[in-house]
Amino acid sequence: MIVLVLNCGSSSLKYQLFDMNTEKVLVKGLYERIGLEGSRLIQTPRGKETITVDQNVNNHQDAIEIVIDNIIKPEFNIISSIQDIGSVGHRVVHGGEEFKDSVIINKDVIIMIEECSKLAPLHNKVNLQGVMACMSLFGNIPQIAVFDTSFHQQMPPKAFLYALPIELYSDLKVRKYGFHGTSHKYVSGRVQTIFKKENLKIISCHLGNGASICAIDN
Repeated sequence: MIVLVLNCGSSSLKYQLFDMNTEKVLVKGLYERIGLEGSRLIQTPRGKETITVDQNVNNHQDAIEIVIDNIIKPEFNIISSIQDIGSVGHRVVHGGEEFKDSVIINKDVIIMIEECSKLAPLHNKVNLQGVMACMSLFGNIPQIAVFDTSFHQQMPPKAFLYALPIELYSDLKVRKYGFHGTSHKYVSGRVQTIFKKENLKIISCHLGNGASICAIDN
């Protein structure tokens, strides 16, 4: 299966296309400055030179359409048509307490992601723009939401509650959620595999434009 993975930021779109039969990345790219002057696409097909397309776009829907057009261009020899893509994965920043794992997106999931926008107004709304754009472009192929917060839903109340009036949690959902969960889950899993041990106590560090540290018990 060919899988398209999207990460919609406030003014950017990162993407990779995977051939899951070989687990190889076919193409990766970035559309930057979406909705701003000087927006452009930077794309690197596997084994080929990076190309840049200077084209202003107003929103993520327009950016995704241009990305797809450049993925299927014959000169890049990546895929022949949009029908070759079997599913789309979306990085969604905030899943609140509702999502403890990745899920297939349906109408109920969209409503819950929208509800979680209260907790991440700069991110979830844009993540949903990517979801809706892909539903329009791809029709009925599976769309999967992968949440930054889901890995951390294993935390017990003593770890995620603040020393504040409990009404702030029960009424306003003020608590520690944890982010970069996909990164911490992968890194901690690799550590366990490399050391060939169970019951490890691990501190994992995610270092990027955003940074976080996670203490993981087993």
